[in-house]
Amino acid sequence: MASEEGIAEARALIRGTAWATLATAVSGQPFASLVTPAPAPDLSPLLWLSTLSEHTRHLAAEPRCALIFMGAPDGPNPQTAPRVTVTGLAEPVPEAEVPALKARWLARHPYAALYADFADFGLWRLRIGGALRVGGFARAERIRPGELAPDPAAAEAVQAAEAEIIQHVNEDHSDAVAAIAEGLLGAGPGAWRLVAVDVDGCDLSEGNRTVRLAFLAPVSDADDVRAALIRAAREGRARPTPAG
Repeated sequence: MASEEGIAEARALIRGTAWATLATAVSGQPFASLVTPAPAPDLSPLLWLSTLSEHTRHLAAEPRCALIFMGAPDGPNPQTAPRVTVTGLAEPVPEAEVPALKARWLARHPYAALYADFADFGLWRLRIGGALRVGGFARAERIRPGELAPDPAAAEAVQAAEAEIIQHVNEDHSDAVAAIAEGLLGAGPGAWRLVAVDVDGCDLSEGNRTVRLAFLAPVSDADDVRAALIRAAREGRARPTPAG
């Protein structure tokens, strides 16, 4: 059984990392490429891929693949970087699910709106079959998919309330969003907006910039999200303002 610390760190990396390395294979030949995933509410990585890309052709022929998400190293040795490799099967997202999941992917990567509607692009999802979390040099543990995935009932409850939460916070509590982005996360001034919420945290965007607030613990419903945002805004307001 994986440790709670390892599971939390693995989920945080999958939720919060803006890019990853995708490993595919064709005719037995491994291939690696840089991709920009965003997590679905159930943690499945979403990929907006072009049919012109080699890795997309690989996945169409062989859906088995892997993604590695990496954090920042603790010092000059890159082996100290926390990271998680997930393996599984990639599949095109059914058309009925594309609008909502594409919007979630664009919330993480707003700059991609310039090419997101090109005809050669489509949304893919990686069904996670397992993970290997490395917390730094010589610190590794395997995580089963059932351990890694969020509680299904909680993920469904938060997803069902997400649109209302986002609208309410942006319309009535823009000062709280600014306190979180600028005060707590140190993202700098701007017209910050809440753009996505899940059981592990939320994403805030301003123009082409996106930052993530990780909740102190997974939430179960809209009331938990509200409490987590109030706590984060209070902490952000208490932080000293950097000297100009």
